[in-house]
Amino acid sequence: MKFGLFIPQGWRHDLVGIDPEQHWGVMAGLARRADGLEDWSSIWVYDHFHPVPSPTEEAVHEAWTLMAAFAGVTGRVRLGQMCTCMAYRNPAYLAKVAATVDVVSEGRLEMGIGAGWYEHEWRAYGYGFPSAGERLGMLREGVEVMRQMWTTGRGTLAGEHYQVDGAMCFPRPLQGTALPGSRGNGIPMWVAGGGERKTLRIAAEYADYTNFDGTPETFSAKSAVLEQHCRDVGRDFGEIVRSANYNVVVGRDEAEVRDRLEAIRARLLGAGVPEARVDDTITTYGTGPLVGTPEQLVERLRDLESRGMTYAITNFAEQAYDLSGVELFEREVMPELVDRERHGHLWHLLRGE
Repeated sequence: MKFGLFIPQGWRHDLVGIDPEQHWGVMAGLARRADGLEDWSSIWVYDHFHPVPSPTEEAVHEAWTLMAAFAGVTGRVRLGQMCTCMAYRNPAYLAKVAATVDVVSEGRLEMGIGAGWYEHEWRAYGYGFPSAGERLGMLREGVEVMRQMWTTGRGTLAGEHYQVDGAMCFPRPLQGTALPGSRGNGIPMWVAGGGERKTLRIAAEYADYTNFDGTPETFSAKSAVLEQHCRDVGRDFGEIVRSANYNVVVGRDEAEVRDRLEAIRARLLGAGVPEARVDDTITTYGTGPLVGTPEQLVERLRDLESRGMTYAITNFAEQAYDLSGVELFEREVMPELVDRERHGHLWHLLRGE
């Protein structure tokens, strides 16, 4: 199993109380820390402008600006957004931005992409709020434009939502062109969302990775739908890595878990989030699969791995203030899963496979 780590950027009210002039130092420090620990395969941010669970005036830093900045302060870890909203940027422009970040990062970019859902920020930024069908249509057309530009250097599409006429993308991304072992698709595409009729169909056609609900039963059900779509389009289901996002609240015992949840609650209330929203958020955190002791988290991750979830993207709400939970996870959870992959890889090498 691989592990990714969300870096606090403010969207989850995870920089509250930290002076804005210190924000970049905090984010860059956490990115460098993950870069130096080989068990973290990637770092991530969210592509949102207004915080959740309620819009407040607390800071939220823009995702693609952070991608470029992280590229400059790290050297190993891969860089992703979970996930970029297609409609927030013209897809030809986005393909160009992503190609530049891929070059700057020397081929370490992951492209998370989705149809978008946060109505408050859509309307506030003047994007309107198209129907789900329209948003998914924009997603499908946009990923086609990006694939064209990354693989051929040019994109052309006379679509319902986007019209692109020979948009050039030079240099192309390093991934798919200059790097050894590249598959030729360009930047790896993560199609996020679990819509069964359209989103997972788009994933079957275009995705290198998927990202959908990580609760065990739902994950299995969505995987079955994705597998059927792969059959329908003639795609090898095994080519697609299935991932999920997890809020991690880990403690040495139940009391420490409760203390961490209470700290999250206090921070949200202090930021002015309405109490009812805070209560809903804490319930969501507290009932997630990766809440508990290290032993419980290992057991649950092994179950998820058996269902095909092989890439966990983790969020630690307290990371900007307190690293003890992250360190406990790194010390007692990750080695139980990452090391098995390494040992298995070594065994295959020794056998000449």
